[in-house]
Amino acid sequence: MRALGVASDIPRGGTTTAVADEAITDLYRAHWDGLVRLAWLLLRDDQLAEEVVQDAFIAVHRRWHTLRSADAGAAYLRRAVVNGARSGLRHRGVEERYVAREQREPTAFGRVGEASAEQRASERETRDDMISALARLPQRQREVLTMRYYLDLSEAQIADALGISAGSVKAHAHRGLARLRAGMEPRS
Repeated sequence: MRALGVASDIPRGGTTTAVADEAITDLYRAHWDGLVRLAWLLLRDDQLAEEVVQDAFIAVHRRWHTLRSADAGAAYLRRAVVNGARSGLRHRGVEERYVAREQREPTAFGRVGEASAEQRASERETRDDMISALARLPQRQREVLTMRYYLDLSEAQIADALGISAGSVKAHAHRGLARLRAGMEPRS
């Protein structure tokens, strides 16, 4: 590999960019793979690792005229890659915290939030209608349906609690549900 141009070797005038271009090309050939590997080990992200290394090469190219020696270019690149990886990790942390906070918001996409006032009013009206219809049932039907659907008891448990047969529980449940359906159907 030929010697890289450094600040003392750089002729003044229009050739500064040409010297920097040649030096960066040589650094690229010698260090690209290793720097990408370093960035990947720090970031665990292929695309971000390459981006960080590209940004480091651009930064070295911009500052080539300020470097003290050719060896400083490789060291500068390593520092730039490590700093770029740190910045990438900080940015990733900020994004993850933002996304987590947004997902906790009641208005987050895909999140089922609280019911709207309209939904709550409709549910309350339906519940009130159901309670009113249940109250109009004969006592035994009301008891059977309440124990079955509110307490989630089996027919045998209801029969035992009310002191009636399982067949009577079935009959009261059937008749009570039929009356509830008739009482809850929308009137036209």
